[in-house]
Amino acid sequence: MSTLRIKAGRVIDPSRGVDETTDVWIEDGRIAEDSGRDADETIDAQGLIVSPGLIDARVWLGEPGQEEDETIASGAAAALAGGFTSVGAMPDLQPPVDNRAAAEFIVLQAKRAGHCQVFPIGTVTKRREGEELAEIGQLIDGGAVAFTDGKQAIANAEIMRRALQYAGMWNRAVLHHPQVPELVTGGVMHEGRHSTVLGLRGMPVAAEEIMVRRDIALAELTGGRVHLMAISSKNSVDEIRQAQCRGVRVSADVTPHHLLLTDESLRGYDSRYKVDPPLRTSVHQTALIEGLKDGTIGVICSDHQPHAEEKTVREIDQAPFGISGIETLLPICVEALIAPGHLNWSELLQKLTVGPAELLGLKKGTLASGADADVTLIDPAAEWVIDSTQFVSRSSNTPFHGRRVRARSVAVIVRGEVKFRAGRAE
Repeated sequence: MSTLRIKAGRVIDPSRGVDETTDVWIEDGRIAEDSGRDADETIDAQGLIVSPGLIDARVWLGEPGQEEDETIASGAAAALAGGFTSVGAMPDLQPPVDNRAAAEFIVLQAKRAGHCQVFPIGTVTKRREGEELAEIGQLIDGGAVAFTDGKQAIANAEIMRRALQYAGMWNRAVLHHPQVPELVTGGVMHEGRHSTVLGLRGMPVAAEEIMVRRDIALAELTGGRVHLMAISSKNSVDEIRQAQCRGVRVSADVTPHHLLLTDESLRGYDSRYKVDPPLRTSVHQTALIEGLKDGTIGVICSDHQPHAEEKTVREIDQAPFGISGIETLLPICVEALIAPGHLNWSELLQKLTVGPAELLGLKKGTLASGADADVTLIDPAAEWVIDSTQFVSRSSNTPFHGRRVRARSVAVIVRGEVKFRAGRAE
């Protein structure tokens, strides 16, 4: 039975309220107590943060259908480079993950790749058409841990109601992109002063807020669990906070780019800043940060949406939405949240470990004895420049290329195996 000792690191485990300098022991792929015997391997973690393995609850991996953007193997390797030991794979693919075989394909491809752990998320409706529920039970048998139609909003309230009821039978969450489709069709950016000046069609904040209120009402009606993806509105944060106080099973996540950038970034018509939901104003940004501080928003996701270069070098109204974000999430969160003093390291890691693990129903996000030995080692003082040409991901669509940042993962351990160390895959 092999033993690994992570020596003298600053161990931060939000699941147990731990923040102290100590050792972490791993035996046979699990966190262990100090047995007193010599370790087979020792990692010196002085000056490093030792965290439960980071989890990104939703990433888009492209396979099957759009392998030119990303594959399961390349996306899982990029996740390791970003410090992640587990990811939830979004189902809006070609064909979509709306049946058991499709979910099993993702599990099999991830095992073949041998990088981080990949957990499939199934569609809510067949073919993501929003008209008929997918086979929820069969998808769960195939390994699906949650359900969503991805960036396609479920406009039919009765379908959403039944989805919450059925998913609730297995205690699974429904992840929803809260947006009224008719209000954002053809939109490029946040509807406001900058969209008017730039002459670009806007996406009004009301499109999100209307759907957030509907989803909260349906969750309250059914008792189901709804998770609102990438919220971007001040009123959305307020509505979610009030619903949580009433005991409604509603949660939400936010992306790093919505915490650091505003709609003003699109002044140069640069499609790298084109995301859905769009970057909003500083008023909304401040509300998102307050939601993270008071616990209303419990998860941070990269919203990783890689696109091949030939798709992004188009006019801004023709380019696809999305950022290749999994390799830059950690330093961008540090810049947006830790450097200004909004969150401390334990609070940030809570949003990247405990929160997503609970959302997807994973027995992870902890360094408790007996848990899977998923561990991320972070150098909080490392200064570096983001270079998208060096991304492990197949795509490099990011607005952060050339940005000087601080903090990065230096080693990633998955089920007791060192999968990534010192900027390279093992």
